[in-house]
Amino acid sequence: MPPGAEQRAAPRFTLLIRAAKLVSAQGEFVCVIRDVSETGVSVRLFHTLPSCPSFALHMPAGAAYEINPVWRRDNEAGFSFVAPVEVGRLINESGEYPKRGLRLGLCFPITITTLGSVFAAEVENLSQQGARLTCDRLLAIDQTVRLDLPDTQGKAREVRAKVRWRRDLHYGVVFDDTFTLGEFARLAARLQAPALLEGS
Repeated sequence: MPPGAEQRAAPRFTLLIRAAKLVSAQGEFVCVIRDVSETGVSVRLFHTLPSCPSFALHMPAGAAYEINPVWRRDNEAGFSFVAPVEVGRLINESGEYPKRGLRLGLCFPITITTLGSVFAAEVENLSQQGARLTCDRLLAIDQTVRLDLPDTQGKAREVRAKVRWRRDLHYGVVFDDTFTLGEFARLAARLQAPALLEGS
């Protein structure tokens, strides 16, 4: 091996496909980590990357890393870490909670339909499997409701859900039919920065 070759690049570790979110000034977006090293990370998106100077990479279990964009190509992008990162810790955190759902802080109005009643509500955050919402009506635990959520084209999509918890006028619901990761990612883009979907 030529002298100094081992210093040319930080060791790179390929991860199992792991969903994470990119947080920027334009909002929160779903990505899939492709590989990571001590100096940077590459990800795949389901749309073009927002043109922001800085981002934070949030893992499903809560860890966050400040990153800056280095390159972008179609729906892929590479970033450098702002501060040194323990790659082993990031990989372990990534694999420790494989079933923990990715949750985005998306707020938007919806319509809820129950037996004989239709009323307005607001989603406070969203995952592939469910949502937290608020409304001024009393819903029962385990009650089945129908939500008019937007689809990736911005049209209404009826989603059946069940109420799992209630705190004051805030509710947690679980969807009968979950979103695929791609649907979830494109919906997030549609709600926050629809121009990112053009040409993707």
